[in-house]
Amino acid sequence: RPDGEVAKPWLTTVIDDYRRAVAGYFLSFEDPSALHTSLALRQAIWRKEDSRWIVCGIPDILYTDNGSDFTSQHLEQVGADLKIRLVFSIPGKPRGRGRIERFFSTVNEMFLCEFDGYAPVGAAVRGKPTLTLADLDTRFRAFVLDVYHRRENAETKMPPVERWEAKGFLPRMPDSLEQLDLLLIQVAKSRQVRVDGIHFQNLRYISTTLAAYVGETVTLRFDPRDMAEIRVFHEDRFLCRAVCAELAGASVPLRDILRVRNQRRRELRGVLRDRQSAVDTLLEMKRGEVMEKKNASAADRPAGKSTTTLKRYRNE
Repeated sequence: RPDGEVAKPWLTTVIDDYRRAVAGYFLSFEDPSALHTSLALRQAIWRKEDSRWIVCGIPDILYTDNGSDFTSQHLEQVGADLKIRLVFSIPGKPRGRGRIERFFSTVNEMFLCEFDGYAPVGAAVRGKPTLTLADLDTRFRAFVLDVYHRRENAETKMPPVERWEAKGFLPRMPDSLEQLDLLLIQVAKSRQVRVDGIHFQNLRYISTTLAAYVGETVTLRFDPRDMAEIRVFHEDRFLCRAVCAELAGASVPLRDILRVRNQRRRELRGVLRDRQSAVDTLLEMKRGEVMEKKNASAADRPAGKSTTTLKRYRNE
């Protein structure tokens, strides 16, 4: 983890049932959620920047288990909008998910077992973990594209990438990435457009298009893994992409921003505690001096003489 602790990441994968090709995946230390499924589907459906990764398109059927991240209302809405039929496996019968389970076994036996920190089920951890999540993501992608996709599958007797290209298949695609984000990426926040842009997570996002919408309330959708850019929607219509000048050209995950911000808050709290302690100490010393003066003045008064006097007026 970024804080140096050792942890096991979760892998969410979307594979093409007919060709056994990996269409998309998502790696995270957080527990599986509907957002992780959406991000994996987003990568699976849209065209990839890497020319080696040609698998894309909207599936006709999405076959999953009965986890809460797959049975959410959000995923049902996505299925209705993209015309995807959702099919769930029978609970308690893992053989119904044999192909994805076989892929995970291949990942264990051909990929993960080569790294320090590998921990097979029922066995001790082998070596000391050294990979960060970013390192694992880079190596896993290379494994998928250069090894798994080009290796002959035991059932189909063809490499997945060759089976994809075999019959000139044309996948069904969404109209635009913005439309896909509107459906899939549910991390949405409402903000008001200011004169100097949109303020979000203590960052400022700017776009020339926003100049005409100052004072309007817009919806922001963003990828938590990359906070350099957000997508702005107005009345459920894509408006523009706003960029943070501080992060332009660099992918900065939301968790890193939050971690640094929380660390700064802890430092400021420590400074405030120290200052409060110093003020309290000075006040206690001051109160002590005042009490000593009062006690000293009381001791200097003659014994038996009342300190109270009758208040009189000049005209009496």
